[in-house]
Amino acid sequence: MTTSAEPDWGHSGELEDVSGEIAIVGVGDAIYQRASGKSANEIALDAIERAIADAGLRPDEIDGLMQSPFMGGGFTADTYRDYFGTGQSIWMSTDGGAMTWAATAPVAAAQAIREGKARHILNLFAVDWFSQKGKGGEGPGKYHGEERMKANFELPFGWFPQPVYFATIARRHMFEYGTRPEDLGAIAVACRYHATRHPDAITRQRPLDLAGYLARPMMVDPLRMDDCCLISDGGGATIMTSLERARDLAKPPVVVAGVGEGYSGSGAYWSQQGDFTASPQVFSAPRAFEQAGVTPGDVDVLTLYDPFSIVALMQIEDMGFCPKGGAGDLVADGKLHFDTPGLAYNTHGGLLSHAYVLGISHVNEVVRQLRGEAACQVSDCEIGVYGGYTGHMASTLVMRRDR
Repeated sequence: MTTSAEPDWGHSGELEDVSGEIAIVGVGDAIYQRASGKSANEIALDAIERAIADAGLRPDEIDGLMQSPFMGGGFTADTYRDYFGTGQSIWMSTDGGAMTWAATAPVAAAQAIREGKARHILNLFAVDWFSQKGKGGEGPGKYHGEERMKANFELPFGWFPQPVYFATIARRHMFEYGTRPEDLGAIAVACRYHATRHPDAITRQRPLDLAGYLARPMMVDPLRMDDCCLISDGGGATIMTSLERARDLAKPPVVVAGVGEGYSGSGAYWSQQGDFTASPQVFSAPRAFEQAGVTPGDVDVLTLYDPFSIVALMQIEDMGFCPKGGAGDLVADGKLHFDTPGLAYNTHGGLLSHAYVLGISHVNEVVRQLRGEAACQVSDCEIGVYGGYTGHMASTLVMRRDR
């Protein structure tokens, strides 16, 4: 329901407050590459094995499985049991996966654990889009192209595919706020700075500085290639349990401190959004920060769903890290780098430079940061945030070290 403090073009969700109730105890990522030659389920199993080992659990102790309601949601309980040779009952939910659901999955998991439906719940997302593209598949653009309103209203006028959507938004942001190419470039350079230091990042051997970014040709003006996300195979898995149980497991628990979600009234039709240069983080982030009892200024590391650099720039503003239109100053001069005073951002490289697994690896990166295990480790990291985004939806997950 919209409150008096919210703009009238959308609203916040009504998620249950589960702060301090649930913790993340295991994370695992498949090895990221362009074409893996594996199916999405094979990739998922790689990530699951690593997450189970990370948590110090046995395969038969996993009794909950969450995945996306669409895109990468074909993994079943039978697939799990057949692979690991187990026979346990497994609670299933489509309230998880990546994108916005990577942030809100702990809410459904907490309820299932509280009701005795499961004890150790695995949230999963995996895709083989790059491999499928090589076999004639269409990748993520197919979903948008087949949506009825887009096919009849947006595509005939040339507003497709995704780079065209966000180039239009970026140009409008430049018109309204004076945003410069250098501001978008700072996002891309920060992601690459971290990716070149991350052992799993696809672009780890391709350094990028601002001069190199500005020398790149336009893809869709004003977006260059480095403003646009990768397409890859890959997957990730995250294991959740109660905080009480988490304290008995192998790794220090990472506590879910706050969860929020927000919606645009325009639905999936971004061309109709009331505030074209904003994201639904304006509705999501305040709720999550309030639950967690923190402010944006308390955040040590931020990972954002970043299909395009302009999406990251808008979310940084809309979550309250700076005033609207003020992100240029916040991101300049390496202030997003993990080893520079400022706001450590997408310290694994994000969708722009790490891999395209739609946010599940972003959550895993925050978990590793809060444990002190990250490749680009932020000093004394206590509070981490993941921001999910789908266009008409946004979500915010605040995590903290256990006290």
